[in-house]
Amino acid sequence: MEDRTKSALTAMRKILRATESNSKQLMRETGLTPSQLIFMQILDGEQEKTAGHVASRMGITQATTTALLQKLETSGMIQRRRGEKDRRQVLLSLTDKGQRVLAIAPDGVHAQFHKQFSGLKEWEQIMLIAALERVADMLGGDHPDAAAVIDHVAELAGEVPFEPE
Repeated sequence: MEDRTKSALTAMRKILRATESNSKQLMRETGLTPSQLIFMQILDGEQEKTAGHVASRMGITQATTTALLQKLETSGMIQRRRGEKDRRQVLLSLTDKGQRVLAIAPDGVHAQFHKQFSGLKEWEQIMLIAALERVADMLGGDHPDAAAVIDHVAELAGEVPFEPE
C-alpha cells in the first residue's frame, strides 16, 4: 500500500513540475501567468466580451476576474469600454500589444494535455476524469477558482469540453 501512495505522489509531483515549468516559460516569454493568458485567449477575436462572460467561461469568481482584468489593463494588454446602448455594461477587448503577446505565447501544457486527452477512448477519459476529481477532493480542491486554468483546455482548441454523463 505504501508503494502505491509513493507512486501516486510521484505522479502528482511530475504533473506539478510540468505545469510549473510551463508557467515559468510562459512568464519568461510573455510576462503572463497561465490565468492571464487564458483570459486573453477568451477575448481573442472580433467581438468584445464582458467580464461576466470571461468569468463564466473560466469558471472563476467575479473578484478573481476583476483582479486579472486590472493587471492586464495596467500592463496594456486589454482595454475596457462602456457599452453604447447600456452605459453600465463594460466591454473588454485586446489591445494591439495584447494581440502581439498572444501571438507569441507558447503552446502550453494545457494544449499538450488537450491533444493527448482528446486521443483517448471515451472510457479512458471518463476514468481519468473520475480519478482526477477524486484526487482533487482528497486535497480539498473544492475552491471555486481551483480549476480556472484547466477548465479552458477544450475551448483553446475550439471544442466543447468532454462532459461525462
